[in-house]
Amino acid sequence: MGLPIRPEPAVSQETPPTRPTGQPVGRVIAMPADTNPEGDIFGGWLLAHMDLAGATPAFELAQGRCVTIALDGMVFHQPVSVGDEVSIYAKVLKTGRTSIRVHVEAWKRPRNHAHAESMRVTEGVFTYVAIDEERKPRALPAVDNANG
Repeated sequence: MGLPIRPEPAVSQETPPTRPTGQPVGRVIAMPADTNPEGDIFGGWLLAHMDLAGATPAFELAQGRCVTIALDGMVFHQPVSVGDEVSIYAKVLKTGRTSIRVHVEAWKRPRNHAHAESMRVTEGVFTYVAIDEERKPRALPAVDNANG
């Protein structure tokens, strides 16, 4: 068994934050059907929810269809258990001519504890590309910087 792969600096390696960064873009409850044989939630289940949620700001910026082309620096900090409420947050890091890089974080809290503190469980940087009707990359619309 090899050593764990260390992520690139695109993802925070410092002291865990106490609050999410970015805008809230999704919330889901982890269910028994989403577990591995050890009873933890599959990483792929969480990854799929993060991809969908991270696409929200990308679609808004692109004003239309986008596709995921890359995932960088995915780090799993904590396991997710059945019944946990998973909230997903996204923040646009950078835009290119056709692409949008979005930092996505997933946070959990036990559903049956209304005042429980949330914990960051995973994060990654997703890259989306705006596409046209023929599924070819297209330029992002001009952004109006006058509003802020």
